[in-house]
Formats: sequence, structure tokens, C-alpha cells
Amino acid sequence: MWKQAGVIYLIAVNAVGFFLMHADKERAKKHRWRISERTLFAVSLLGGSAGAWAGMYVFRHKTRHWYFVAGIPAILVIQIIALFSVI
Repeated sequence: MWKQAGVIYLIAVNAVGFFLMHADKERAKKHRWRISERTLFAVSLLGGSAGAWAGMYVFRHKTRHWYFVAGIPAILVIQIIALFSVI
């Protein structure tokens, strides 16, 4: 039961990370209020790093910011290592 809940959580939080990148990109194009970088990193730290990383490249968003280009994959690697150390 806990394993299934964990999988559902990871799918959901990665979907949120992916769609936040999309939403922020669309808001940037329209010169509207933006989603903070702190929020984007927070979702990544909560487990949505794969979705955020995918969203960065699918929507070509935040790919010129070195701290996103290096930070999001670094978070993902740390999360993968942590996951395999727990399993």
C-alpha cells in the first residue's frame, strides 16, 4: 500500500513540476505575473525534479539559467540515489 501511494505521489508531483514550467513559460510570453523560481525549486525538491527537468526542455524554459540547468538535474540525481538507498 505504501509503495503504491509513493508511486502515485511521484507521478503527481512530477506532473505538477512539468505543468508549472509550462504555466510559467506561457505567463512569461504574455508578460504576466510569474511563478517564482523558489516555487519551481521547491516542487523539484519535493520529488518533482524529473517533471521539472522535462518541462524545462519541452517548453525551452529556464534553460539559460545555470542554476536551473545544473540544479534541477543535481536534485534528480540526489533523489535517485536516495530512492535506491532506501529500497
